[in-house]
Amino acid sequence: MEHSNIPDELNKLSNEIIGLAIKVHRALGPGLLESSYQECLCYELVMAGYLVEKEKALPLIYEDVKLDIGYRLDILVDNKIIIEIKAVESVTDVHMAQVLTYLKLSGNRIGLLINFNVKLLKDGIKRLVL
Repeated sequence: MEHSNIPDELNKLSNEIIGLAIKVHRALGPGLLESSYQECLCYELVMAGYLVEKEKALPLIYEDVKLDIGYRLDILVDNKIIIEIKAVESVTDVHMAQVLTYLKLSGNRIGLLINFNVKLLKDGIKRLVL
């Protein structure tokens, strides 16, 4: 799902992240905890030279008040792409809404919702664009 209004560098970065997620999934397979996939994907991203922030706090700004109420991004890559990791039977609209909300709150444009609990990872990836 490429978008012409998204800079080529972001499309390239999201494709590289997906490739590394597929590498992790091929090595581990489905059935593990989200934290296992998160750690391994972070490792791969760091080894590929990306700036990786794990469990990054995301404040909620309401009117003029900054509220630190516990929202955390699973992974933020190069301050540009949010990755939300799941290991669930199926991804729901609520999961996608969560990523879109994180995009709105953070000012980022691309989010990847990756569900590792699938036979083929390509079936577990949703690329969301704000």
